[in-house]
Amino acid sequence: MIYVTGDTHGDIERFKRRELKKLTNKDYLIVCGDFGFLWNESEEEHEKLNFLKSLKYNVLFVDGTHENFDILESYPETEYMGGKARKIARNIYHLMRGEVYNIDGKFIFTFGGGVSSDLAQIMDTGTWFERELPTMEEMAYGVEKLKSVNCEVDYIISHETSATYKHKIWRNCTTNPVNDFFEQLVSEVRYEKWFFGNLHVDFAVDSNAFAVFEEIVPIDGVRKSRQF
Repeated sequence: MIYVTGDTHGDIERFKRRELKKLTNKDYLIVCGDFGFLWNESEEEHEKLNFLKSLKYNVLFVDGTHENFDILESYPETEYMGGKARKIARNIYHLMRGEVYNIDGKFIFTFGGGVSSDLAQIMDTGTWFERELPTMEEMAYGVEKLKSVNCEVDYIISHETSATYKHKIWRNCTTNPVNDFFEQLVSEVRYEKWFFGNLHVDFAVDSNAFAVFEEIVPIDGVRKSRQF
């Protein structure tokens, strides 16, 4: 079975939740960006990674905006579930931008990256990576992959979301080119559900679009809309 959660930012406690203890090697937990366990290669980080490697279930993630892309992109690319991915460990994979995977019999389109909300504050600190912003080539690649499956998938997993959905949650927020890309994309793609993580709320925007953060959600479960 597939589960989805929001940005983990290196918080190992998310993976110790009671509801995850029942999972097996046939189960998957997908993180919607800002994974945070490949950041500074410290001893503490290695200990956390070793814990994740010991889990029975599979940990998958799309990249977010607060990632160390130098470390992330040092891991080898491999074929995984019908698409390209970076293998971090036996049970840990980075799901790459614009890929379509067949996981547990479900077609999942993934697209990480975005624009940091605190970009002005972090740009000169050495903790910002230009690779957070998807390129035009990556966007075009994603469009072609979707065309290869007739623009129909079961699920979309991303970090950012469309401008429309972003404004439904935070009315006065600014948007960026990635939001505009999704705005056009989702008008042409058929999907059952879309999960995204960068807004740091658990909120059902409508019947098939969900902001996720601290909750761990069965991908095929039913969620009711919440109000702030």
